[in-house]
Amino acid sequence: MDKFNTLTGIAAPMPLVNIDTDMIIPKQFLKTIKRSGLGKNLFDEMRYTQDGAEIADFVLNQPAYRNAEIIVAGDNFGCGSSREHAPWALLDFGIRCVISTSFADIFFNNCFKNGILPIVMPQEVVDILMADARKGANARMTVDLEAQTVTTSDGQSFGFEVDSFRKHCLLNGLDDIGLTLEKAAAIDTFEASAAQARPWV
Repeated sequence: MDKFNTLTGIAAPMPLVNIDTDMIIPKQFLKTIKRSGLGKNLFDEMRYTQDGAEIADFVLNQPAYRNAEIIVAGDNFGCGSSREHAPWALLDFGIRCVISTSFADIFFNNCFKNGILPIVMPQEVVDILMADARKGANARMTVDLEAQTVTTSDGQSFGFEVDSFRKHCLLNGLDDIGLTLEKAAAIDTFEASAAQARPWV
């Protein structure tokens, strides 16, 4: 998993509330177990017509936001079914941070396990960030995980809370496998002693 420290990038405004996981990655794209390749189908039913043409007014199809790395979203982002493909699709598109007033619990947890930082902010702060995101590609937002701040393009800075363990994992690029591998030496020692004590196993 890639480390997350400081991110300065384009923020896409998505003020819709209750953006669920089926909107993020529709069910027909859940057949794969690969984490790559889903970005092209992110928000598929919002981005494309039934014949595959782009819907011009959808935010991620607009030239200013095609390379967005941050989403500023409406309330209750990631609700619905517990598909891990949702953060996979966001990450494959290039989204590393989502800011909202609230998230569905399972989606929130899955983001951290896949290198995405979900940030909960009060409505009045999200409104300011949403307005900044609407300025387009020249207005870049900065998310500093170490300092726990989000800074707008005009220099307004807002603090956010994040669990210290999850922060450690993101800063060091540690998913569940990475956390286990940190204990590799202890595991090897245990296996060697277990093999000596019980050679028949």
